[in-house]
Amino acid sequence: MIKVFSFLKYLVPFTLLLFFAQYYGTASISQDHDFFYATWSIYLFLFVTTLLIYVLLLFVNANFPDFTGFAFLGTTFVKMMAAVVFLIPLIQSEGRETNLDIAAFFIPYFLFLLFETVFSVRLINKR
Repeated sequence: MIKVFSFLKYLVPFTLLLFFAQYYGTASISQDHDFFYATWSIYLFLFVTTLLIYVLLLFVNANFPDFTGFAFLGTTFVKMMAAVVFLIPLIQSEGRETNLDIAAFFIPYFLFLLFETVFSVRLINKR
């Protein structure tokens, strides 16, 4: 449980910093473009999935330490599929310019993926 709080100590400020940066960045663009997803919904999705992945990795690392890397790969794949499901309404919408909406989702997605990777490597290397 302490490892989860230690992780949250970094995840919450990371999420808030990126959220406010994107929120104010999209506010300046939103006069020209109406975004499909609200910024808070993107960050809620990314925050929850990142937290769930790390909790699962902690469980796997505690019980099956040799499989932590495989668990990271598997959960990352599941997160990618969840991202596609999350974006299906945007992809299916017609008559919209979706490039900015896709960028508004995938730029923080890859930053969160980098964040997960750094903490996963730290977890794996502690053995």
